[in-house]
Amino acid sequence: MKAQKLLDIAVKPIILGLAIAAVLLLAFPELRIKQEKILLAPTEAPAQPAKSDWMGPVSYAEAVAKASPAVVSIYTKQKFKRNHPRYANNPIYRSMFNRAKIPQQERMRSTLGSGVIVNQEGYLLTNEHVIVGAQQIIVQLQDGREAQAELIGVDKQKDLAVLHIDLPNLQPISIDKPENARVGDTVLAIGNPFGIGQSVSQGIISAIRFEGLSNSELGNFIQTDAAIYSGQSGGALIDAYGNLVGINSSKVFDPGESIGAMGFAVPAKEALAALEDIIQYGSVVRGWLGVTASQISPQLARQYRLPINYGVIITKLVPDGPAETAGLRVGDIVVKVNNQNVVNGLQTIYKIRETRPGESIEMSIFRDGQYINVSAILGTEPTPS
Repeated sequence: MKAQKLLDIAVKPIILGLAIAAVLLLAFPELRIKQEKILLAPTEAPAQPAKSDWMGPVSYAEAVAKASPAVVSIYTKQKFKRNHPRYANNPIYRSMFNRAKIPQQERMRSTLGSGVIVNQEGYLLTNEHVIVGAQQIIVQLQDGREAQAELIGVDKQKDLAVLHIDLPNLQPISIDKPENARVGDTVLAIGNPFGIGQSVSQGIISAIRFEGLSNSELGNFIQTDAAIYSGQSGGALIDAYGNLVGINSSKVFDPGESIGAMGFAVPAKEALAALEDIIQYGSVVRGWLGVTASQISPQLARQYRLPINYGVIITKLVPDGPAETAGLRVGDIVVKVNNQNVVNGLQTIYKIRETRPGESIEMSIFRDGQYINVSAILGTEPTPS
């Protein structure tokens, strides 16, 4: 009897609790759904990254939309002399057809390229080889407008040309800090390849080179794997945010090699500096020291028992040039320029050329077993013939 009472006392509260729970679940179904979710949820669900957490953009459409109105197509008309067959001026041929000596005939041909609007005043940058010899230059904007362009000047050493057009409401290219471009940065090449209309190719900055890419004494170029085809010369190389990085150039290719597999561009900082000089002076003004020098290599240093294995040795001086006036001699080894070791001679020459004429540079010279300091005032680089 006592056992039955104890069982009733224990079971009745449980039954009552279950009944109350059932009533609550019926009255508040959201409690049941929440519980089911808890029971059905995996013990450790993998976290999915938010869209904003991905590194790098999914699309470069915004960058292209920002920059493309500043990229134009350039069409030129050039005169050229049409050659006759080799035998055309042969006396026997002329006598057979009763003809005098046949002069060469002039014809007109069209060429195409690209350009970049750099300010609202209508100044454009393009390649010099795009417009060389042109009798007429027509610029076509992305919105379809056309204008005849005036050639302001060229920089043959950098393969650059400055044009001017007179049109309202121009949208110039965005320029942020092009000197901050680094190897590995994503870049986009915009231009008019083969005259088919504006096109975009994508790649990275593969290298920044100071030599071996142009016919000039010294060439500084951005190398990219973004394809730059014929007609894209003079177009824009931009970063992932639509800012100008460089002016595309296809001239540095060997036409017999894999065109498009490797592209080059003139760095924007240099192109813009050339544009300012051409507008103001009619040509690019560069610093000039008046020396010819050779790079010191470790092998050369050992051969001549030099105490240093870097720098450049002066092999020739221009008479009465800035270097000779400053007291430099043939055989001097320049080891420092403005407190920077001369590890890469071409890069040092490039920095000197980018210094304005009239400014002074400080050099550390190794001569006759001792170091001396020399100060030289740069002259103006002679215009190449």
